[in-house]
Amino acid sequence: MTRPLPPLNALRAFESAGRHLSFTKAAAELNVTPAAISHQVKALEESLGVPLFRRLTRALRLTDAGQAALPALSQGLDKLAQGVEQMRAHCESGMLTISVSPSFGAMWLVPRLERFRSRHRDIEIRIDGTDRLVDLVRDDADVAVRYGAGGYNGVRVDFLFNQVNTPVCSPALLSGQHPLRQPEDLRHHTLLHIDWKDAEASWRMWLLAAGLHDVDPTRGPHFTMETMAVQAALDGHGVALVGDMLVADDLAAGRLVRPFDPSLSTPLSFSYYLLSAKGSAEQRKISAFREWLLEEARASRPEVDVTP
Repeated sequence: MTRPLPPLNALRAFESAGRHLSFTKAAAELNVTPAAISHQVKALEESLGVPLFRRLTRALRLTDAGQAALPALSQGLDKLAQGVEQMRAHCESGMLTISVSPSFGAMWLVPRLERFRSRHRDIEIRIDGTDRLVDLVRDDADVAVRYGAGGYNGVRVDFLFNQVNTPVCSPALLSGQHPLRQPEDLRHHTLLHIDWKDAEASWRMWLLAAGLHDVDPTRGPHFTMETMAVQAALDGHGVALVGDMLVADDLAAGRLVRPFDPSLSTPLSFSYYLLSAKGSAEQRKISAFREWLLEEARASRPEVDVTP
């Protein structure tokens, strides 16, 4: 419903002057000059076509119209202030929504989240597992973790870490009829592919870099998510080619191994970044998450400086 109202500043000037019965005290409360209060009130009276004050020599008195309107205006401004505080409280505390790719969320972020929750019990977490583009100003997400080449515009960007592309498999494949010891042994094993990976991260490029020209780079099952390819590797169904940070926990626990010399791992041009809207980047829940996430990134790859 349309509400034809006078300017808010004029209403605030009248309400303050009416409570104090003084333009000077109203000016001090609203941090303006007495002349500005007088001008706002006069403009309000002219727009309404009714006087609101009787201006005496040494006093200010409300007219009948001003006296009738003041209580409702005071209550209305109090309600406005309450609504603003509720909006501010919603932004400053409560739910933190993190947009993150399903694979990175499941394999790296979620296993570490309890450490954040133990430090910030008052901040509730919502994980939005998606690779789609998000508008951090208009969408529901407060922050986003994205994998890319950088160059994100219009947002605050914090570098987390880069990756190297490395073959991984179950320790069970290191023994048996065709143990994995040298890259040449891949001809006896299933290659696990991740469909969305760019050309530099493909088995074709890795095999070429390793000097292997007699291993078919296309054979083996294809997966649309890294988590599925890694699960197949954990189950001993083949060798996956993945970014080392995503499988860092599995490698540390011995559930997966790198069967070949680490020098055969290839650096990737894409990296992980934390994105947040510039207008909300310093909200407490967002800055607390950023500080914690950068600590985790440093711990995961200590040789990389990710100082914010």
